[in-house]
Amino acid sequence: MDTVNGVLSAFLLTFAGLFPIVNPLEAAPFFLGLTAGLSTAERGVLARRAAINGFALLLGSMVLGPWLLQFFGIELPVVRIAGGLVVTALGWKLLSQEDWSDHGSAGVQQGGGRKVGSFYPLTMPLTVGPGSMSVAITIGSRKPEAEVHMADLALHAIGALAGVAAIAVTIYIAYRFAEHFARLLGATGLEVLVRLSAFILMCIGIEIIWNGYSALIAVH
Repeated sequence: MDTVNGVLSAFLLTFAGLFPIVNPLEAAPFFLGLTAGLSTAERGVLARRAAINGFALLLGSMVLGPWLLQFFGIELPVVRIAGGLVVTALGWKLLSQEDWSDHGSAGVQQGGGRKVGSFYPLTMPLTVGPGSMSVAITIGSRKPEAEVHMADLALHAIGALAGVAAIAVTIYIAYRFAEHFARLLGATGLEVLVRLSAFILMCIGIEIIWNGYSALIAVH
């Protein structure tokens, strides 16, 4: 039971922390604009590539980001506090501002059949932007400390990996069926989804700040 709880906890933390920022449902209309004039099959290929690229970017940020910061002499508890502040600020922006998104809209006018790269701009900055990567780094910095049993570390890694994979799946589904989601949810549905996700993101950010502060106090 502890094994299931450990994996599930890491999965939920990763998925709930990243989804409000990546939010492929919100990015789907931009994807439609960029791929205007392409066939359904071509859209499917680009959706799959964007999902794979997004998975690689987020996983790389989560795994390498915290250790790169530590390499430059920044303690992990400090990274958690700073990252938690960023996550909280991003959540507040999503919750309070009219038009704010981590999704880059540059090049949306390029539709009409012109060739669009699966990495730029479909993956970055449309799908995974600076905000998404900073959240991934923050979540990566929250993994158990080295003195924790290796089994617990492995469970956390499995849950976090599954969370990033689930984000990649939502990216593919949202882009692959972008036309259907746009009609189904409408502007109001997307607005409700963004605001609800933003509140959850703020709560996660505050919780990460508290964990970082507690770890920093314990060390010093």
